[in-house]
Amino acid sequence: MRKNIVAGNWKMNNDLAQTEALISALQKQTKTTDAEVMIAPTATNLLQANKALKNSQIEVIAQNMHFAENGAYTGEISASMLKSIGVNTVILGHSERREYFNETDELLAKKVDAALAKGMRIIFCFGEELADRKSGNEETVVGNQIKNALFHLGAAAFQNIVLAYEPVWAIGTGETASPEQAQDMHAFIRKTLADKYGNDIAEEVSILYGGSVKPANAEEIFSKPDVDGGLIGGAALNADDFFAIVNAF
Repeated sequence: MRKNIVAGNWKMNNDLAQTEALISALQKQTKTTDAEVMIAPTATNLLQANKALKNSQIEVIAQNMHFAENGAYTGEISASMLKSIGVNTVILGHSERREYFNETDELLAKKVDAALAKGMRIIFCFGEELADRKSGNEETVVGNQIKNALFHLGAAAFQNIVLAYEPVWAIGTGETASPEQAQDMHAFIRKTLADKYGNDIAEEVSILYGGSVKPANAEEIFSKPDVDGGLIGGAALNADDFFAIVNAF
């Protein structure tokens, strides 16, 4: 049975003191569902966050990693480095990485392989831009992003992959895909998986929605049958808002 997941992507926010303060606020919250809860602080604070949340209901995850094990890649972090500080899940393919750092499907396939080789769990992101949605090409774009980066994998790999659909036009804009739009795309994603790997695999993979999820809309979005949770941006920086979303299940 697939899992409900709420993951907070803090992006490039919060220094160490702010990280510690937000974690302290999160620890005072109560989870009233069985959803998995994750937070992704900036890389410099992963170790401290993991220490603070040891034996907690909250998993600390990484926002990115490099495909190489080591080498002359100034400023980069490998899967082994993340594992060495107790971080076992990584976000890959976020739209901001694709846009600002020119991450291609080919590059992301290499990152996926590197993470899986080290036994890491992946939250793999993808989604269309506004022009794709307006032209009616959103399914083609999303389908190609999934196929190009993931469909070289065997079926067993999807035990360690969570998918996150994030319409680019709804990230940090205040715009949100309607619950019906989210469900339609999530159903398409699940069918895309089923066509390649069969219904059993498709039904086991959690698919998250990422795109201006807030306490006010989370319950309706999460109520859709193919939406298994959310990858949360801005609202994850406020403990009350984040746990309101967690408890929307």
